[in-house]
Amino acid sequence: MSKGEVVFLSVGGMKFTTFAATLKRYQDSKLARVLEGGDPDFRVVNGHLFVDRDGSLFRYILDFLRTRQLILPPGFSDHDRLVREADFYDLPSLIDLINQDRLKQRLEILEVRFSLQEAYSYFRVFCSCNSTIETLAGRITVSAEQPSQNWNPSFSAHRSLVSIPLQRPSHHDLVFQCGTDYSAGDEFSTRYVSIQPDQRKLINGSNVLGLLVDTLLREGFRLVSTRTVSPKEKIECYTFERTRRTELLNMSVEQGANRNVTQFKAEKSQSKRK
Repeated sequence: MSKGEVVFLSVGGMKFTTFAATLKRYQDSKLARVLEGGDPDFRVVNGHLFVDRDGSLFRYILDFLRTRQLILPPGFSDHDRLVREADFYDLPSLIDLINQDRLKQRLEILEVRFSLQEAYSYFRVFCSCNSTIETLAGRITVSAEQPSQNWNPSFSAHRSLVSIPLQRPSHHDLVFQCGTDYSAGDEFSTRYVSIQPDQRKLINGSNVLGLLVDTLLREGFRLVSTRTVSPKEKIECYTFERTRRTELLNMSVEQGANRNVTQFKAEKSQSKRK
C-alpha cells in the first residue's frame, strides 16, 4: 500500500480515517506491518481494517503518529490502559512518553492554618509548589487604617488605608492577619484583607477564610481534610490538594532514536564488562 493512500480503520467499533504514511510512521510497529503484509489481529470488515481494541484510547495513539507528541487532557488517569494499547501496537517511544507523563503528574498539597481570636484572625498558608504561593501572594492584599494623632471614632470610616506587605517566612508559605490586634504594638492595628478578583475589604476572619476557600476551589484544589491543631489556641488546619500537570510532552523521532541508541550502547558496554 502506497503512503498516499487513505486507510479506514475500525478500532473496537470506532471509525478512524488517516493516510497510510501516518500508520507507517514507525516501521517496526504493528500498524506499519499490517499495511505491508497483514496481521492476524486485523481483518477487513465492510471496507475497514478492524481490530478489537480500545477505540477511545486509539485517538491518542493516532494523534501521536500524526504529530510525534503525546497530548492528554487534564485529569487523565488511564495511563496503564494506554500503555497496554501502545504495547499492543509496538510503539515503545509512545510508552516512554506515557511513563514520562505519569511521572509529571504530582499532587500539589496546600495547607491553610487559621487562628480565630477575639478581635483578630491569623492565617498561614503553606504549599508544596512555590509558584502557587507566589500567585496567591499576588492576589491577596492586606490594608490597614493609617492612624491619626487627632483620631475621632466618628470619622473612622473615612480614615485612609495603607497597604501592608504579606509576611513570607519562606518560598513555600505566606502569613497575614485581619481584624484588630491591640497587643501587636505597631501603628497599624486594624487590618483588612481582599483577595482578587473579589473587591471587598474584609475584616472578619471567618469571612476571609470563606473567600480564601472559595478561591482555592475555583483554582482546582479540593478540600481533603480539616482538623483542629490546638483547641486552646483555636487553631484550625484545612488541607487541599490538586493535580499538577505539564501542558505538553514532545518527542521527535530523532530524539527517541538517539536515546535508544545511547541506551543500547550502554547496555552492550555493561554486558561486555560482565
